[in-house]
Amino acid sequence: MPASAASTTGPSLWRNLAQAAPTANPQVLRLAVAAMRCAVSSGMPGSQRLAVIDYSLPSTRRRLWIFDLADQHLLMRELVAHGRNSGGNFAKHFSDRLGSLESSLGLYRTLGTYRGDNGYSLRLQGLDEGFNNNALQRAIVIHGAPYVSEAFAQREGRLGRSWGCPAVSKRVAQRVINSLKGGQFVFAYYPDQHWLSDSDLLHCAAARRSVAAIEANPGPAAARTGVAL
Repeated sequence: MPASAASTTGPSLWRNLAQAAPTANPQVLRLAVAAMRCAVSSGMPGSQRLAVIDYSLPSTRRRLWIFDLADQHLLMRELVAHGRNSGGNFAKHFSDRLGSLESSLGLYRTLGTYRGDNGYSLRLQGLDEGFNNNALQRAIVIHGAPYVSEAFAQREGRLGRSWGCPAVSKRVAQRVINSLKGGQFVFAYYPDQHWLSDSDLLHCAAARRSVAAIEANPGPAAARTGVAL
């Protein structure tokens, strides 16, 4: 078994990631690993890296974690913006519709890099049918942005917002993109009942157990935003 595939299948992976990232919600990490394993079990190649975005947290929090799956350690924890029409400091609305300017939920696989209007950028392929599979058509990419910074957050009470892209600080964009390019997994989470109930990638056996754990213990972020699980 290739090392990249083996790194996604260890029984204690999500617990090790939770130990490596104590500020992350362990149940979100559990769900991310379950969705990734569901994709791999369906024939998707394994990966060496996993990025997890927890959109239940405010934009002023560092809610992007990037893990090395082989060594099961945390590489980076960074700020990340959400889409303009998803909300203010808190993202509450998600869509995969063209022109929505909202963020999308679910599992992505990274493709190649390019240089565009936002500089060095990384294309994302949405794997979650009905929830993010229009990512390429919508040009949902990881890129750096001047409105993603601690200074902007302190001044405005939130980060600036993208057109749906998970934008990061220009200071760390190259490092983030280089760590994730070429076939890694990115998982975007929010306790959205429609997605939790209907996502194919959350209906493998292990994923269903993880969904049940989220539903049983949604955590303070879900309660604070008034989301009905």
